[in-house]
Amino acid sequence: MDDSQLLRYSRHILLDEIGVEGQNALLASHVLIVGAGGLGCPAALYLGSAGVGQISVVDADTVELSNLQRQIAHTLARVGQAKVDSLAQALAAINPEVRVHTHRVRADAAWLNTAVAHADVVLDCTDNYASRQAINRACVQHRKPLVSAAAIRMDAQLSVYDTRQHGNACYACVFPPHEAAAEAQCATMGVFAPLLGMVGSLQAAEAIKLITGMGSGLVGQLWMLDGRDMRTSTIRVSANPHCPVCGAVQAG
Repeated sequence: MDDSQLLRYSRHILLDEIGVEGQNALLASHVLIVGAGGLGCPAALYLGSAGVGQISVVDADTVELSNLQRQIAHTLARVGQAKVDSLAQALAAINPEVRVHTHRVRADAAWLNTAVAHADVVLDCTDNYASRQAINRACVQHRKPLVSAAAIRMDAQLSVYDTRQHGNACYACVFPPHEAAAEAQCATMGVFAPLLGMVGSLQAAEAIKLITGMGSGLVGQLWMLDGRDMRTSTIRVSANPHCPVCGAVQAG
């Protein structure tokens, strides 16, 4: 790190849990963020400000006026612009040293198979069940840790799925692919804007902890938040030996 970087990241370097070694790990890391909306925006901004060296962000949508209530990286001036480009501009304004790779595509299985292989940590910031399952399959295949979150109305959940260690659950162990969940969309159900900022920031925190070697206490835990009265609860999740996604990995 040069003098400018030492100053920029000094508050992280002062932490025993991060220090110079951890900050260097962040600078050398590559995070894939799938989704540039309510969760992806705060997650990306905090990862960029923390000095993650490369951030790949994928989203096929454009910025709409209704997004601005909660998708804090986008602005009124960028309505109609691709979300990935808008987010890249926001990141550049905070930390121009971050290399941002933008992908205005639908993240299907084939695309994820290539992209996940090059990432150190993957953040699932999507809002549909099929995408979450596809992201999870790619992460299991390439043994990449997945930080997954969801929020709707006044409720949110967050977990870290890290199948690099035997016995850890994957997303499909907890939410089986064959049990198609009813999609709850913000457009029809509504969502409390600050909730997305809180949970997206926590996704960034878990990614930083994984990269710097702190690990994550959310591996094997599903953390849930009721934003009405700020009550949190946590349930333990275990690997399913019959999981159609990671069962063979766990058996090996």
